[in-house]
Amino acid sequence: MQRVFSGAQPTGNLHLGNYLGAIRNWVTLQNDFECIYCVVDLHAITVWQEPTELRSNIRELAASMIASGIDPEKHILFNQSQVSAHAELAWIFNCVARMGWLNRMTQFKEKAGKHRENASLGLYAYPSLMAADILAYKATHVPVGEDQKQHLELTRDIAIKFNNDFKVDGFFPTPEPLILGPATRVMSLRDGTKKMSKSDTSDMARINMTDDADTLAKKIRKAKTDAEPLPSEAEGLEGRPEARNLVTIYAALLDKPVADVLAEHGGIQFSGFKQALTDVVVEKLAPITEEMARLKNDTAYIDATLSKGAERANAIAQPILREVKEVVGFLNG
Repeated sequence: MQRVFSGAQPTGNLHLGNYLGAIRNWVTLQNDFECIYCVVDLHAITVWQEPTELRSNIRELAASMIASGIDPEKHILFNQSQVSAHAELAWIFNCVARMGWLNRMTQFKEKAGKHRENASLGLYAYPSLMAADILAYKATHVPVGEDQKQHLELTRDIAIKFNNDFKVDGFFPTPEPLILGPATRVMSLRDGTKKMSKSDTSDMARINMTDDADTLAKKIRKAKTDAEPLPSEAEGLEGRPEARNLVTIYAALLDKPVADVLAEHGGIQFSGFKQALTDVVVEKLAPITEEMARLKNDTAYIDATLSKGAERANAIAQPILREVKEVVGFLNG
């Protein structure tokens, strides 16, 4: 069976965009792939994290993944820092990747902003660690959002260069991207041109995975819309980003095409559609929110699950790392 690897950063404030854009798709992939899912805490510390908060966020993310349907018994769920192969292979890849490749990474430019000289070396070398995450397991497929496609291309470049440099054709696979789902980009409830984000100053701009039913209803009721009713066809959403966003969320949660949603609700005012959307959001998210809260409070279970997952991940990664060291010319004890 082909192998999927993916991970998410434990930086808190999980929202609907994280769920629809990534976690829900990971649940579906379990039907067709051997899946390895990782809480990427090494990536998280490329920017400052308060240690106590980081530990809490690691557990919260693991809890959310399990509550959403990730099966840590049939597949593997662990946190990255418990498997040393990630860091070891990342250093080897730092010596394979070229500065010019990393200089082209747009996400570093966006995250570092105008203060690039003050950014951590880890933030700059982030894509090499991502390559190590994937190739430590010789994963064949990686579910990615649009903002991660460039990093996966770099992973492929590193795999090819390693194979060529050390004359080990096919040693590392060139993993394929999996871009899944109709709502890979969930937008802000306050500005349909901006991606839903945990860093938005307004909590009303996002649907948090920890929001209760009353909060969900309030946020959807106050979500920005326009004065026109919903169109009956997709072309009618052109130039209406907020309308498109709400329709897309509704369609994604029910696994329906946008066209079907518009055929059903076209012509009604947003007040009516927002009520329908609220019902769907509460129905789909409330059980996950409740299970998340229960699991997060059971820290012994979460910690044991991650530890067991790390043992299983190590069983795959360590033999591959040992082979890499042989290829590179290191002495293996």
